[in-house]
Amino acid sequence: MPFSVVTTTWPLLLGMGVLMLGAGLQGTLVGLRATLEGFPTLVTGMIMSCYYVGYLLGTVVAPPLLRQVGHVRVFAALAAVASVAILVQGCFVNPLTWGAMRLISGLCFAGIYVVAESWLNDRASRANRGRLFAVYMLVLYGGLGAAQLLLILSDPRTPTPFMLVSVLISLAMVPIVVSAQQLPEHAVHRKVRLVDLYRNSPLGVVAVTLSGLISAIIFSMGPVYARLSGLDTEGVGTFMAVSILAAVLTQYPVGRLSDRMDRRTVIAAVCTLAAIVASCIVAFPDMPHAAFLALAALFSGFALTLYSLSVSHVNDKLEPAQMVASSSTLLLLNGSAAAIGPMLAGSLITAFGPRAYFATLAALTGALAVYDLWRKARRRPVPRSQKGPFIRAQPRA
Repeated sequence: MPFSVVTTTWPLLLGMGVLMLGAGLQGTLVGLRATLEGFPTLVTGMIMSCYYVGYLLGTVVAPPLLRQVGHVRVFAALAAVASVAILVQGCFVNPLTWGAMRLISGLCFAGIYVVAESWLNDRASRANRGRLFAVYMLVLYGGLGAAQLLLILSDPRTPTPFMLVSVLISLAMVPIVVSAQQLPEHAVHRKVRLVDLYRNSPLGVVAVTLSGLISAIIFSMGPVYARLSGLDTEGVGTFMAVSILAAVLTQYPVGRLSDRMDRRTVIAAVCTLAAIVASCIVAFPDMPHAAFLALAALFSGFALTLYSLSVSHVNDKLEPAQMVASSSTLLLLNGSAAAIGPMLAGSLITAFGPRAYFATLAALTGALAVYDLWRKARRRPVPRSQKGPFIRAQPRA
């Protein structure tokens, strides 16, 4: 990757890394604190889902704001509001306030991601775009994973960790705002009809949807599951850290494998392995804790590659001019499913106990594997010459 690209993007990467420390700590903290406060699990799931509802609103609100106000002011305003939202949660501990603040946080982060990725797309070229976005995703996952360990530094029953999240979000503004005058204007692309995407790639559209459910359950309800399973604050942080950081290790090798063979086969294999691992956790609840953490890391390492694999599979069926336009449709589809995930998992955990967490994830990944194999029997694979490169990305929600 050219040195000039690194020098023009390092402020963004640094700022986003710090921002992900705050975002990652916020998600785990809210789920854990809600459980400690005795919120019903279903209510907690609804609170966590509000983030994804806000994110969907943000994808609609952010582009007009960027056209009218500009990237610098939009980023600063949204980061400031996100910083205030988490402080309000620390001061007023009740479900209604938290749901509203989670919705506002999702809206703010949607706009922040638009600003950040506009900068990356402007600085990237065809030759380095894949590597640049791979570094970007590595920074995001690294920040999200490291954030889980910050739970150990403070008591989640106090306002202190909420203040820490606010500090991190505020600090993230500094390197980005200083360099933000280099950002391009955000281009709003035409939408692509969902029915056309499904006609071109049924598996890709279904996989994007289910990956939204799966990732939202992992990030939002993982802390709730860990706490209800008897883990203390340090244990919850460790569980979430290994779950998220495992995805850093699997993205590149799984993606490279999918570039060399039928992506549907890779998706089926990833889903099957993830379903088997999750089923083992459900079937053997008394396994040693180290083995449990290893299996949890394996599951997330497989499951969190699904969005990248499914988006790459969809793009294999599209013309180059359609790819950018289709991304917003896929993102909205993924985010809509993500909004349902925490409520689904919360209701099942309420009905059947903590074991329903991995049972739900096993059912979702297993169902996608079955659907994948059915689709393989009905359509030939994409020729090697027509395959696009693997897109190392995750849903920005």
